[in-house]
Amino acid sequence: MYAIEATGIFKNYGRTKAILGLSLSVKKGSCFGLIGPNGAGKTTFLKGLLDLVPVDAGQFKIFSIDKADPISRRKVAFLSEKFSFYPYYTVYNTLKFYCNFRQMPETDYSKAIEAAMAKLDITALKDRKLNQLSKGQLQRVGIASLFIGEIDLFLIDEPFYGLDPIGIKDLKILLASLTAAGKTIFINSHILSEIEQMCDEVGIINNGVLLEQISISDVKSRGGLEDYFYNLIKK
Repeated sequence: MYAIEATGIFKNYGRTKAILGLSLSVKKGSCFGLIGPNGAGKTTFLKGLLDLVPVDAGQFKIFSIDKADPISRRKVAFLSEKFSFYPYYTVYNTLKFYCNFRQMPETDYSKAIEAAMAKLDITALKDRKLNQLSKGQLQRVGIASLFIGEIDLFLIDEPFYGLDPIGIKDLKILLASLTAAGKTIFINSHILSEIEQMCDEVGIINNGVLLEQISISDVKSRGGLEDYFYNLIKK
């Protein structure tokens, strides 16, 4: 079964052609990386999948359900490149918002929030307002929001933004635990070394065109992701 199916996606912003006939599929329970240069169409793809922007043609399915049906996104969590929220909210109240947003029973709020904060090692920050946090701390709050509720598909745009080496390592461990539990992860990132370590498969996109969808094992047999990506884009 596929967690994501995209078929013939086109999206233009005026005269700018953002995505040109892109088709790809992501297996359930896998970690998939979409990589490409700046402006390649990675974020537009995610926004189209989530119905945040309308596409001009093509079809998205999430767990075999057309993305036009809101039910398709019921167990999907999304983290944008730079997590931002109301600056006067505390860490605890930010995560409480996500409990409400994901329609959890109020009796479960406290347990879910405490568990999410513990996963990201931000319990000590629970009463701090977001405008008092560093860039890395704020990103940890955003990642913690992914762990609120029953989520089967995690969509993460540049997850390593603002994180120090410890934060990156912690995140990699967390994401590995998700795929081990049968969850699906879709990552947009420029950090090819981390993608090569974490992902089962990658899609390489440039100028709105999917150049290739290939397994990491095949990439490694051809010398590694950095060189493979560089040579494909330059070609």
